[in-house]
Amino acid sequence: MKISRDHLADNRRRILDAAAQLIREQGCENVSIADITKAAGLTHGAFYNHFTSKDDLIAKAFEHVLFLDNGESPYADLDLKSFGQAYLTKEQRDNRRHSCMFSALGSEISRTSPETLAVTTRAVKARIEKFSQTAPGATEQERRRVAILRWSAMVDDSGAGGG
Repeated sequence: MKISRDHLADNRRRILDAAAQLIREQGCENVSIADITKAAGLTHGAFYNHFTSKDDLIAKAFEHVLFLDNGESPYADLDLKSFGQAYLTKEQRDNRRHSCMFSALGSEISRTSPETLAVTTRAVKARIEKFSQTAPGATEQERRRVAILRWSAMVDDSGAGGG
């Protein structure tokens, strides 16, 4: 029996969603492929139809959550101030399973694979570029500096109990 493209895409999304949630809760090192496939309701073998390794999955899960491919982030169109109001909430702070990858895993990101680091770097640069467009400042350099400072403070504050 041939599996449809829609079914394969749904399985991939389920694995990515489960991985992203478990990685936020437990960290990259503490979650296994078996944990992820079980949470996704799939077999261990289904994993290898979509990913070559755990490192490959982690990088793709980061990319999936950070919305680098499809721009579906609920925060995508928010300016710096609006993002801060949506981001620094009690729910964001208390629900690590669905929180920001940066605040949930900030200290762990540096120990991930080169592919995950590249995804994360692209996401950070894109977020700063977006925020620089609406940050206060007379020059592009000043706006970029403000965007970096405010966003890094938000990530730190959301992980440390701000909200």
